[in-house]
Amino acid sequence: MLYHLYDLQHALLTPARVGAEMIRTVLQNPWNPLSYSQAGRTAAASAELFERVTRRFGEPDWMIDSTLIGGEKIKVVQDIVVEKPFCQLLHFKRAVKRKDPRVLVVAPMSGHYATLLRGTVQALLPHHDVYVTDWTDARQVPLTDGIFNLDTFITYLREFMSLLGPQTHLIAVCQPAVPVLAAVSLMAGEDDPNQPLTMTLMGGPIDTRISKTAVNKLAEERPMSWFENAVVQTVPFYYPGAFRKVYPGFLQLSGFMSMNLDRHVGSHMKFFQHLIAGDGSSAESHRRFYNEYNAVMDITGEFYLQTIDTVFQRHLLPRGQMKWRDPLTQKLVSVNPKAIEHTALLTIEGELDDISSRGQTTAAHDLCINLPQRKQFHHFQLQTGHYGIFNGRKWRTDIMPRVRHFMREFDPGVDPIPASDLAIAPDITPDRFDRDKHGAAAVKRWLKEQELNQNKVKENAAED
Repeated sequence: MLYHLYDLQHALLTPARVGAEMIRTVLQNPWNPLSYSQAGRTAAASAELFERVTRRFGEPDWMIDSTLIGGEKIKVVQDIVVEKPFCQLLHFKRAVKRKDPRVLVVAPMSGHYATLLRGTVQALLPHHDVYVTDWTDARQVPLTDGIFNLDTFITYLREFMSLLGPQTHLIAVCQPAVPVLAAVSLMAGEDDPNQPLTMTLMGGPIDTRISKTAVNKLAEERPMSWFENAVVQTVPFYYPGAFRKVYPGFLQLSGFMSMNLDRHVGSHMKFFQHLIAGDGSSAESHRRFYNEYNAVMDITGEFYLQTIDTVFQRHLLPRGQMKWRDPLTQKLVSVNPKAIEHTALLTIEGELDDISSRGQTTAAHDLCINLPQRKQFHHFQLQTGHYGIFNGRKWRTDIMPRVRHFMREFDPGVDPIPASDLAIAPDITPDRFDRDKHGAAAVKRWLKEQELNQNKVKENAAED
């Protein structure tokens, strides 16, 4: 019913939205004298703000048709390697003959489209052969195509890795950290020859019992029945995925916004002011960000509920109790990260991450106890939030070179990076690479100190 009401509201606002767009177009026309007046700019800014706030944003385009390698512009073509009901495996094929690390970027299935990783892909393309999991909006998938849950997610990853072969590197951004670690663990347990060379886990909820965030607390405090009744909705009959149970994108966007409501309201107020002042550059920057941020997709109800139960409520992976259901035999197979001995591990966290806070991703090192120390690394990025660890300036200048160096350390047969590219994005120094081997231990020490300090505060409070 909630889904129908949302669509009805959108339909009712359509005439007002179209009217606002007409007003904006007329008042921003350079041939209109009113466009140069304070009143005209204010009215145009109000109309554009209303139109954008009430608009439903569709799936964005990747807008990646070239990259720079050695100072030369190289054409990039998107090629669909595998097309499955809930995902297509995209290959960003570069028109150049280079042997670079083959990277599978696993995009999060948490509401936004995979294009949220556009900046991630753009920074990787000059020196990597990039593949991306492009997830499908669940409301566009007919019921006849079956279900999609956390087990299916892991199965897809195993199939993609088997297709790409053993010379593959994995990058899991946020939510996929758990299924990626699970998939690699299962492959290691079976001694699969297609185990990846490395896996990089970025801001992922490996163990949400550590440094709990508002997201973690909400998931723990509510019973599963609440999520089933209040959050999961039925897709209306007029969509291709009619009657499928989903976690709607509009609910997810509401959740994203409410977490940092002051910041989003402030951003829109600044956008309004930029429009009045005629600051086109700042206004366009706002549009680009929110065009992507507001574009959300539905995810299947069974995937959402299983993730809540497995990752956020029962913490099955860090407790050693997670199981994967084999789609062929329907047997439950234990997920055992202790089996990982081949695939090198890099974890990345941001100091200001309020989605997967510090310590939650580094917990992966505790689980991979049989992985040699020389294959375990951690990078902690100061003054960076969740989005900033895979997009933006700090990703391009600080984190991407670290990831690039890590992959090439365990894939020595690749082509060298052109010197002109290193001038733009310098590589990390060998001594820093060695220091990063102990990064996970440093985070653990910090967390232990924080715990001891909190205990002292409680003891002093009790004495008072």
